[in-house]
Amino acid sequence: MLAPTEAKRTMLSLEEVKQSLEEADQAHVLQFWPELNEAQREIFLHELSQLDLSGLKEHCEGAARAAASDPASLDELMEPVPAEFIGSARNSDKTSLAQWENEGLWHISKNRVGVLLLAGGQGTRLGVQYPKGMYNVGLPSGKTLYQIQAERLHKIQELAESKHGTKCIIPWYIMTSEFTLTPTEKFFKENNYFGLDPLNINMFEQRMIPAVTFDGKVILQGKGKIAMAPDGNGGLYQALVDHNVLEDMKKRGVEYLHVYCVDNIMVKMADPVFIGFCASKGADCGAKVVEKAYPTEPVGVVCRVQGVAQVVEYSEILQTTAELRGPSGELVYSAGNICNHFFTRQFLEDVTMKSKIHLKQHVAIKKVPFVDQCGNEVKPTKPNGIKMEKFVFDIFPFSRSFVVFEVVREDEFSPLKNADGAATDNPSTARNALMHLHSRWVTAAGATLLNEHGNAVLSASESTTMTNAPTKFEISPLVSYFGEGLDKLKGKIYQTPFYLDNDL
Repeated sequence: MLAPTEAKRTMLSLEEVKQSLEEADQAHVLQFWPELNEAQREIFLHELSQLDLSGLKEHCEGAARAAASDPASLDELMEPVPAEFIGSARNSDKTSLAQWENEGLWHISKNRVGVLLLAGGQGTRLGVQYPKGMYNVGLPSGKTLYQIQAERLHKIQELAESKHGTKCIIPWYIMTSEFTLTPTEKFFKENNYFGLDPLNINMFEQRMIPAVTFDGKVILQGKGKIAMAPDGNGGLYQALVDHNVLEDMKKRGVEYLHVYCVDNIMVKMADPVFIGFCASKGADCGAKVVEKAYPTEPVGVVCRVQGVAQVVEYSEILQTTAELRGPSGELVYSAGNICNHFFTRQFLEDVTMKSKIHLKQHVAIKKVPFVDQCGNEVKPTKPNGIKMEKFVFDIFPFSRSFVVFEVVREDEFSPLKNADGAATDNPSTARNALMHLHSRWVTAAGATLLNEHGNAVLSASESTTMTNAPTKFEISPLVSYFGEGLDKLKGKIYQTPFYLDNDL
């Protein structure tokens, strides 16, 4: 709803805005106009000029309808993704895994791979008002999510260059929102882009859309301000068009794109195994998944609906369906979505040209601050508004060649969503997951770890879960991308807590 590049938009007159709002049945938006001073009026008129006023009526009415309707039952229409379209880090043979990795590294060395970060969210649930990527989970190094990801990107470029003898670049595209663009730009600049060339980092902003009441009225956050929200990570596809991102990829020769969400501390940037698997299968679209921890785990399920690839949210299926098991006792619907995807550039071009207008809209019922009829600011105690979102996986049904790659949760997935004190997905679980993984790498390389009391830490094969006995050992991504290159550690003894930087 909000135009992408404000400087290119013509400032509308008050009369033009009034007419458009009346046609959309939203004339109340200007009810406090007489109370605004000249500066406030100019700012508000500028904001209203950026809205897609011609589509405002449809947006508001559609949001109200969607919130009032019951979601369709998908249980009878679902089926798992067939085995021939699934690869697995755990179950595929070592030869195949090595071939996929080699193919992925080859594509990286030819500058054919880019990564795209979905970073539109603030750390509100973490108790902070800055972007999630700037969050420090308390590792010995004190590194933020952004720095960890930047260093992994640097390392995988180095590995591809070393293997194939040619210098290569993986461009990093970062989709932000109105809330995160400026602080993210500032943070990267202050940290010298974490050693990466800023010319290869492309930050762009997704659109914002108005929040709506249950009866289809735009919510006023202030007397001269509409309550706006990002259009979900599925706003990516419009943003790619708005900011000519696909054109930039084409100029660079990027053919394959790895898309991921900012909050996964374990993410493998431009994972060559995943890239190689998808490319070798001729896929235009792929999804990494983890096996669900239990039947009703609140994650979406990657499956087929009426023969078409889709993510079905956990709230959209019955418990009996979630608990279905196969002949060996395995969950039938076990492929948990982790917002970690592969797309070809050609597929994204097709989607943005032909299909993005058909993307499903998802309803999010929220508590939205507003001004009442008297102009008093109100912070609601119960949900009062609708925010419409699109999800990045909404384009799966348009794929002609969709594949799934299953990875090990303990190796690749530990999201940061909640503040400490929450049962799961908090800074402690994220920190412990990463340090546990690094401890396993070190012990597998033949090193010995001692805890704070001088006692030997259990070996990787003997250790329990990451939350039971976290070992405070961290390895810089500049030292090892995913456990490789640690042979020199054999026979060494480390007293934890310990941070292994780029000096082995």
